[in-house]
Amino acid sequence: MSVLHITVDNRAQLREDALAFVEDADAGDREAGDDRAVLQFGSYDDLVDSLTPLRLEIAQTIAEHHPESMREAARLVDRDVSDVHGDLKHLEVLGILELEEGGPCGAMRPVVPFDRIEMHIDYPLVRTGDPDQSPANAN
Repeated sequence: MSVLHITVDNRAQLREDALAFVEDADAGDREAGDDRAVLQFGSYDDLVDSLTPLRLEIAQTIAEHHPESMREAARLVDRDVSDVHGDLKHLEVLGILELEEGGPCGAMRPVVPFDRIEMHIDYPLVRTGDPDQSPANAN
């Protein structure tokens, strides 16, 4: 089973993790079994803005029904093709799906390479003074 792990962590930790990943890759220190698919957001607000209920619904529909085109995916969720196209492009940028050539009449075929999504959200309820650790909409 292929799983996409989505995490929300503070932006400073996100930067540190990304730098460590690049340094390990440059040094050849990444292990072969270290291919875990992870999508990290720097804040809860970033997650909510990117993974709206409509975008999650379209990803789930594609994973279940394997549409041959963006137009077919739009029909499956009963939404306007241009709106679905924008959502699919956003999900592609995030790495949640891929748009592959080979659909009917040259159409791009959306493919979700995961069977499930697991989310870990670190949402502090008490402010620590670190702006990257504050919960969404905290003043």
